[in-house]
Amino acid sequence: MAILSTVKVLEHCKVSPPSPPPPPTSIPLTFFDLPWLFFSPNQTLFFYEYDHPTSHFLSTSLPTLKHSLSLALQLFFPFSARLNFPPRPHKPYFVCSPNDHVSLTVAESTAVDDFQRLTQYGPRGVSEFHPLVPELKTSVSGSERELPLLSVQVTVFPGSGFCLGFAYHHVAADGRTFNNFIKTWSSLCRDSDSSLLIKTLPTFDRTVIVDRHGLEETFLNQWFLRTCKEEKLVIGSESEADLSDGARATVVVGSTHMDRIRKWILTQCARKNLAQPVHLSPYVLTCSFVWVCLVRTLSQFQGSQNRRFLGEDPIYFGFNAGGINRLDYPVPAPYFGNCIGFGRPAAVKEELLGEDGMVVAANAIGNTIKTLDKTLLGGAENWISDWEVFFGSDSDINLMVSGSPKVDLYKTDFGRGRPVKIEEISIDKKRGISLMESRDFVGGIEVGLTLPKIHMDAFISIFNEGLKLLE
Repeated sequence: MAILSTVKVLEHCKVSPPSPPPPPTSIPLTFFDLPWLFFSPNQTLFFYEYDHPTSHFLSTSLPTLKHSLSLALQLFFPFSARLNFPPRPHKPYFVCSPNDHVSLTVAESTAVDDFQRLTQYGPRGVSEFHPLVPELKTSVSGSERELPLLSVQVTVFPGSGFCLGFAYHHVAADGRTFNNFIKTWSSLCRDSDSSLLIKTLPTFDRTVIVDRHGLEETFLNQWFLRTCKEEKLVIGSESEADLSDGARATVVVGSTHMDRIRKWILTQCARKNLAQPVHLSPYVLTCSFVWVCLVRTLSQFQGSQNRRFLGEDPIYFGFNAGGINRLDYPVPAPYFGNCIGFGRPAAVKEELLGEDGMVVAANAIGNTIKTLDKTLLGGAENWISDWEVFFGSDSDINLMVSGSPKVDLYKTDFGRGRPVKIEEISIDKKRGISLMESRDFVGGIEVGLTLPKIHMDAFISIFNEGLKLLE
């Protein structure tokens, strides 16, 4: 699967807000932001049809993209700022200045069939997508480091389409905030005067986040401890990931499939006199089915040396949960920053592989969601240590969810209609899946995942066979 895309860089430029950011010139991190210091950037690709040559894109579409990006950055100015790492014991913070900008790379794909191949749903080579992702490079000045928070790359596929690639640091904002930003940019790209239509502008007041449990001190101490011990701060071993034989694919769980999964779970509970799961939302139904399919897939390739695949230790399923509506105090919906919690349900292999595997999975995920509904910050002091266990030496059998099917990414229209395909690239270097709403099926959920090619073929077979058995 290691077919490398051929991409030629045409331009590197800096896009700045049209005017300097308003006071304050620095923005503190909240306890919701601090845990994301341990993670590498989120990376997302949006593919759009465009049946014109590159010269036409450069002369007509590119200037509009640049101008509207500048206007969007004026509204969401922290994305063009820098994350400053002062010497200990000072806390990292966002610094804003008149020189703030976002790096924009313009490139061209020279492979004729790239666009059609990359926008398919079936297996494609993981390494094909990475030339479309922009870089974020840290700068060093004396004893301090500064990290850009967002970069963008637009890659033209002559006569076929273009791809907008994003890399942004989760420490700056959660998916809700980033979605608000790109929706604003796309709106401004369609109509440069449409800022008048923006109903609610982002708010940057960090005092709306209340730290009642001393989590900021806990997370900062963990951050300082880690910076003393090692130079590489990212949790896990992303730099060691071998993508040469990786395959990327997308499967769709439609609303009809969800109804069948729900019916099967309820029937199984009634037949065996089991307690019904407390929460069977489309999210839980989709995640439960995919989790069981993945465990069945991986169990075919794991040797007996792995204790967790002998059913002796828990297998984890991690996901983020929005906090705007789960806290016991109000946070404005347009708040710019992070406001999410972490859930880590667990089960053992034998339970997930058994006849009641989907019931077990649905109970584990649903119960965790209900717990987060009641107390989002319960056990929050252990989030970072939980992640280290999650992405530790046995991380190849744990599963982490990125994205959400509730943010309507496929409605992101830059004047060329809806995206043909969206890919979450961040899942490539860790065992993860991405979730987003289906482009073509109302109520459906697209599940993106990356596996070694032989594993991917087995997963797709198990996934499709599982759906057939539910009919």
